[in-house]
Amino acid sequence: MITRRLAALAHSGFQVLDEPTVRAMVRQAVRDVRAAPIPPPAGPPADPALAELRRVVDDLAATTHQLGELMLEVAPAYLSDTAAADLLAPLCEQIGETLDNGLATRRYALSGDRRAPARHHPVTRRSRPLLCGTQPVSPGGRGAL
Repeated sequence: MITRRLAALAHSGFQVLDEPTVRAMVRQAVRDVRAAPIPPPAGPPADPALAELRRVVDDLAATTHQLGELMLEVAPAYLSDTAAADLLAPLCEQIGETLDNGLATRRYALSGDRRAPARHHPVTRRSRPLLCGTQPVSPGGRGAL
């Protein structure tokens, strides 16, 4: 796909392929290939409450996908979750999101699979306290068995 786009750009008479042009073209190709959120079912449900719930879920999915794209801007797709965690931790802290949720939305933006944000697991030691809202407990300390 990228090769075809570069060839088309070269044949269009464009003289210089500078870095920003190539970067923009590659970014667009990645967006074109990456799966977008699943479209909603064709027909509206008969129950108005169900229709409203579906609308809320679709809005949440779209917002989650947008947040995931932001996470991908900071930690590109070629990075593992563990490597991405180091880059995403300051952003997640700044926007009030847990690191694990930030990583999960990143995976959702990559896959387009709505199950990604709901089925994540902590990947870093420091993300667990953020997810649980508690600090680690030392052995023999308060909360020990």
